[in-house]
Amino acid sequence: MHPNVWHPFTILKDSLQPLKVMSGKGIWLELEDGQRVVDCISSWWVNLHGHSHPVIVEAIKKQAETLEHVIFANFTHEPAEQLAEKLTQKLPGSLNKVFYSDNGSTAVEVALKIAWQYWENRGQKRKKFIAFEGSYHGDTFGAMSVGSRSVFSHVFSNLLFDVEYVPYPETWMGSKTANDRENYVIELLETKMLRNPGDYAGIIIEPLVQGAGGMRMCRPEFLQKLKKVSRKFPALLIYDEVMTGFGRTGDLFASTRSNTEPDIICLSKGITGGFLPFAATVCSDRVYETFYSEDPLKTFWHGHSYTANPIGCAAALASMELLIQNRERFETMQQKHESLMLSLATMDRIDKIRVTGTIAAFTIKNKSESGYFNKIGNAVKKECIKYGILVRPLGDVVYLMPPYCITDEELKMVYEKLGKLLETQFKELA
Repeated sequence: MHPNVWHPFTILKDSLQPLKVMSGKGIWLELEDGQRVVDCISSWWVNLHGHSHPVIVEAIKKQAETLEHVIFANFTHEPAEQLAEKLTQKLPGSLNKVFYSDNGSTAVEVALKIAWQYWENRGQKRKKFIAFEGSYHGDTFGAMSVGSRSVFSHVFSNLLFDVEYVPYPETWMGSKTANDRENYVIELLETKMLRNPGDYAGIIIEPLVQGAGGMRMCRPEFLQKLKKVSRKFPALLIYDEVMTGFGRTGDLFASTRSNTEPDIICLSKGITGGFLPFAATVCSDRVYETFYSEDPLKTFWHGHSYTANPIGCAAALASMELLIQNRERFETMQQKHESLMLSLATMDRIDKIRVTGTIAAFTIKNKSESGYFNKIGNAVKKECIKYGILVRPLGDVVYLMPPYCITDEELKMVYEKLGKLLETQFKELA
């Protein structure tokens, strides 16, 4: 481990030696020793089109030669305006106002502040948010507050604001009780909001797929029920699509796949195709109008030095064009995952197979406590490079989320290698 580098999400003492990556091309990463491995997790879910995609490379180069950055308060530029237009054209309904920031946590932070101030600007003091058990929304303080309490936020628990949680109605292939679980959650929500009308500023959810919480998946039907609840009482509905956006769920957004429209949506990760840190929080016209005032107290006093960075905007524009040109790549991957999962489903210890769009996951049955620190995860992570694949299990949950450029033959190869890897681990941990 380099003496001057502090790696994220890493227990420092006795941690595995980081693998040095020299280059990336398409689905492949080349390591320092010359070995090539398949990036099966899109490098923390950000890489959409493959590493070093020439279209995005050229867009970044061209923009860097023209305007690398300019303050975005009282200034604007063409890439930011074009990107806002393209995003709002593809998002549902009246999600028309784009606020730029620089990563997923800040996209969520912006959404929470907008939701809170929305009610303040209307003369109401809403005190609470509702979130879902198992959720993860980022590592800044607001994002940690609406995330499920865990080892990630434990040290800071006294600094986090109170949030009320309801279960996430997870489902999987073959489950026959999804509708009952959904209705139970909806009843809990309605009971809370009936007992405390006017208390809740917003409801925040990772739509269709909870990421770090274990790739837990819910049905589009639940989001449709949730939308009705948020309108009935009301409370602002916030979709954290930091991970699920830009094709991950088999449509451009989880909101479009589920035919629902949140009041606020958070976007990051894949927005630049995996090239640059960038984010956007998009809100409805109805929300934006409460800030449209000469009153300084109704102004949204928030910003970042690199807000709407032109190079980031250029990368995002290029990525959007690639998404539109190659829709079939992410629209058809769910069927391929489901077919290939059949080869793993025969293993006794494979449980709760679930697939949404380009994301496939399953749980490994074992005697240890389920969760992020389950030992099977580290065992798979340690051995995967020997099989030429990069996977990073969430404890006892193994998932695949490859770049969209992966071919049918390459995806089949990944499943074959993963099957061999799991067979070896099952024997060792028996």
